[in-house]
Amino acid sequence: MAQRKRLSQHNNTQTSSQLKRRSSSSLTQDEDEEATFTQPSTSQVQRGLEKLSQAQVDQKTAEVVQYFLMKDQKKVPVRRAELVKYMVKDYRTIYPEIIKRAARTFEQVFGLKLVEIDPKQHMYILVNNLETPARAGPVECPTNPKTGLLFVVLSVIFMKGGIVKENLIWHTLKKLRVDPGQKHEEFGDVKKVVTDEFVRQKYLEYLRIPHTEPVEYEIRWGPRADLEVSKAKILEFIGQLHEQDPRSWTQQYREAHGTQTPGQASRSSSQR
Repeated sequence: MAQRKRLSQHNNTQTSSQLKRRSSSSLTQDEDEEATFTQPSTSQVQRGLEKLSQAQVDQKTAEVVQYFLMKDQKKVPVRRAELVKYMVKDYRTIYPEIIKRAARTFEQVFGLKLVEIDPKQHMYILVNNLETPARAGPVECPTNPKTGLLFVVLSVIFMKGGIVKENLIWHTLKKLRVDPGQKHEEFGDVKKVVTDEFVRQKYLEYLRIPHTEPVEYEIRWGPRADLEVSKAKILEFIGQLHEQDPRSWTQQYREAHGTQTPGQASRSSSQR
C-alpha cells in the first residue's frame, strides 16, 4: 500500500515536471522564433509575392485578421513571434505585406487601427480608429460593469498624478462598495481583474515598488489606455461626480486639454 502511494506521488511529480517543461519549452520556442525572425526586405517581399497567387495571399491575410479579432475579444495583445509561428508560417517572407493588408482591412471594414504598442517585443493591439469621429473609444463611456470598474481605476490614477499605490485603489473601491477582499457578483475576484486581466490587456501597469518591506505595488496607465481613453472624458466624469467645473482641477485640465499623447490629441480634435 505504502509502495503504491509512493509510486503515485512519484508519477504526479513526474507529470507536473513534464507540464512545466512543456510550458517552459513553449515559451522558449516563441522567444527563439522572435530571435531568429528577420523582417524581410522590400525585394524579398516582392520575390515572395511573385511565387504566390492573389488568392493565397488573400486567404492568409484573412486568417491573420480572424486571429487578431479572436484575440481582441478578450483584449489580449498579439506578439509577432506567435503570429509568425502559428499563423503566417511558410508565408513569413511576405509578412510585412500580410500585416499591411490586414491593417487596411481592419481600417476599412471594421473601423479599427492595428497598433504596435511594444516595438521591442513587437506586440500589437487593435484600437478604435482614432481618425473616425463617429467612433468612441470603448472606455470613454462605460456601458458594462467591468468597463465601469476600469474607468474608475483609471480615473483615480489620473487624478493622483499618473501613479498610485495599489492600496489607494482598493480603498477607493471599498468606498464604492466593491470590496477587493470579497468575491463580487459582477467581477468575481476584483483584485485579479485589476492586477491580472487589465494588465494583460495593457490597460494598466502593475509594478513592484523597489526596496519596500513588506512588498508594495504601484499602478499606472498602460499603453492601451493611452490610446483608447480620453482624459477629458475622465475629467468630465469626475466633475459630475463632485458637482464641480472640470477646470477647477487646473493641472489635470491642462493635461487633458493640452499636453496629451498624439492619439489622445487626435481623438480630442476629432470630437470637437
